[in-house]
Amino acid sequence: MPDTFPEIREAVRRLCAGFPGPYWRELDRERAYPTAFVQALTEAGFLSVLIPEEYGGSGLGLGAATAVLEEIHRSGCNGAACHAQMYTMGTVLRHGTPEQKQAYLPKIASGELRLQAFGVTEPDAGTDTTRITTFARREGDRYVVSGRKLWISRAEHSDLMVLLCRTTPRDQAAKPSDGMSVLLVDMRRAVGNGLTIRPVRTMLNHATTELFFEDLEVPAENLIGREGAGFRHILDGMNAERILIAAECIGDAKFFIDRASAYAKEREVFGRPIGENQGVQFPIARAYVQMTAASLMVDKAAALFEAGQPCGTEANMAKLMASEASWYAADMCVQTHGGFGFAEEYDIERKFRETRLYQVAPISTNLILSHVATHVLDLPKSF
Repeated sequence: MPDTFPEIREAVRRLCAGFPGPYWRELDRERAYPTAFVQALTEAGFLSVLIPEEYGGSGLGLGAATAVLEEIHRSGCNGAACHAQMYTMGTVLRHGTPEQKQAYLPKIASGELRLQAFGVTEPDAGTDTTRITTFARREGDRYVVSGRKLWISRAEHSDLMVLLCRTTPRDQAAKPSDGMSVLLVDMRRAVGNGLTIRPVRTMLNHATTELFFEDLEVPAENLIGREGAGFRHILDGMNAERILIAAECIGDAKFFIDRASAYAKEREVFGRPIGENQGVQFPIARAYVQMTAASLMVDKAAALFEAGQPCGTEANMAKLMASEASWYAADMCVQTHGGFGFAEEYDIERKFRETRLYQVAPISTNLILSHVATHVLDLPKSF
């Protein structure tokens, strides 16, 4: 099955070749941000593929963005350091005002500004987004924001953040998903003036943070879309996020399959390559089958998104299938390598940790199954 966007993929592979395993292993040990890698992607135009040409981007669709992130991960690199700049475009492009787009998109495309933070999750709400309590109170020409966010990635490395907060209390809204709004927060001005960022160390290098808002003032002109309709507005960003992260999982799965296949052909035990044994080759083949099926689902979801069609179910299914395919491939790759799979220098244990995240985030597997059960199969809602 031929790859889509072959020229883009080849260009991404060439760029990633300049950031081999030792680069990522050093960052991983120090929990450092891959500034040089993100800068290279920005200068090459890969992070602005979804921004229209009139604002300095490439004006391509989500399919091109999936090709970029898939190849980054297949090359052994990690797109999590910058992928938010792609999926947050779904909210800004579809619901931002012409003035907002003109003010921010050219600078994002050029790299002058980074839009890497997506402020949604809260410690007491989790994936039940309707229960967020971070509140933006309107006072004249500004909003005053107070509350707390958790598991917000890249906040320390972003100039702008797409923030979801309540503007009407949940118990006063017509329905739970009403009464939320989206604000575009200038992080450069916010930190120290009502916003505090606390790093959260995790099992992988993901620049994870907790955010505290204490009467942070945000200009009313930074409201994206309509006040109270924020939940619907961010769904465009969330669907794009799930499709793009699914593409990263496809790239991870291909990384593991490539490494396991090469090792199985070269590693000799009992006088012959271990790849001759069906107990070794069958799991590799199964990983390839699962990855290929998941890849087709990602392509379908991306095509629907590009066409402006409803794609929530397809985006969820793509993310579930791809994350499970990558996790199976990761486990298979470690098993194929035996003890060497645990050695830092092979980069497998690092990628193993990185790809495990995607069965939990940005939405857990159980929530996806619940969505399919209730929205597709018309089963009773379980919560």
